[in-house]
Amino acid sequence: MSSGQQARAQAAAITPGGTPPGQEKPPADRLLALFDGHRLSPGQRRIAQYLIDHLTEAAFLSITELAERVGVSQPSVTRFAASLGFSGYPALRDVLQPIALSAVAGTPDTKEQIRQNELQAAVDAEIENLENVRRLLADTNQVLEIGRELARSVPLTVLGLRISVSLAEYFAYAARRIHPDVRLVTRGGSVAYDALLQCRAAGGTWVLAFAMPRHANETLAALRAARSTGLKVVLITDPTVGPLVEAADVVLTAGTGSRLVFDSYAAPGMLSAALLQAMADADPERTQARLEQYEQVADQHGFFL
Repeated sequence: MSSGQQARAQAAAITPGGTPPGQEKPPADRLLALFDGHRLSPGQRRIAQYLIDHLTEAAFLSITELAERVGVSQPSVTRFAASLGFSGYPALRDVLQPIALSAVAGTPDTKEQIRQNELQAAVDAEIENLENVRRLLADTNQVLEIGRELARSVPLTVLGLRISVSLAEYFAYAARRIHPDVRLVTRGGSVAYDALLQCRAAGGTWVLAFAMPRHANETLAALRAARSTGLKVVLITDPTVGPLVEAADVVLTAGTGSRLVFDSYAAPGMLSAALLQAMADADPERTQARLEQYEQVADQHGFFL
């Protein structure tokens, strides 16, 4: 998470009315500040959520007790503490206990304030992700050029594995309204390789791939397979730098919301919609004809209410 996102998340975590100057922040804000700016694995998020939900009790549990309550291993708790910058769980607990004691001395609805603030912080983090996409789209030339290339690729392959399946399905569903041959790949391994080979043999030139964290080895294998067949790759991913970026010809980045137990994808969704618009603009006559044809079919068969 960027420094701008950290500031935005911290501001959103303040309880209504803010904190008067010189007054200690509420326990909710102090707890959330421990997690702010750290990318946690799903298991680590479960630990964080348990601490949020059961702060006054959890802060005094042993590492064994906390692991049992959350349903993770003791090493997972140790790694969680290390990911927050502590030498181990005892050091983290030393910080949690004063926060828990101040929560006990505070208002009885402290936990509800934590829940409210964390959800608001998650929304604000996504707003910042969307702001970053807005800045990316200030220069439309790149998106328009990508849209033209994707529109010309017949067939066009859209690839998304694991958590990225939903983004790929959305894009492929919409793209089929304006493009004559869109092929969706949501399985890795030899199945993906077969689909990529068929796409290239049929005259396809581009693959649009989605890769949201946690990044899967099979996604990297699929991107490399695509390029080995002669296909070019447009990759929509989060801002992390790694081997996935090296396996793509064009990379567009959009941050994911990582404040909650599972990531949210407002910014990648917006970037996908922008690419769809660019594809539609690339061949307006084809776009109009296909949309009209689809509306006729939809009316004829009563697809919608």
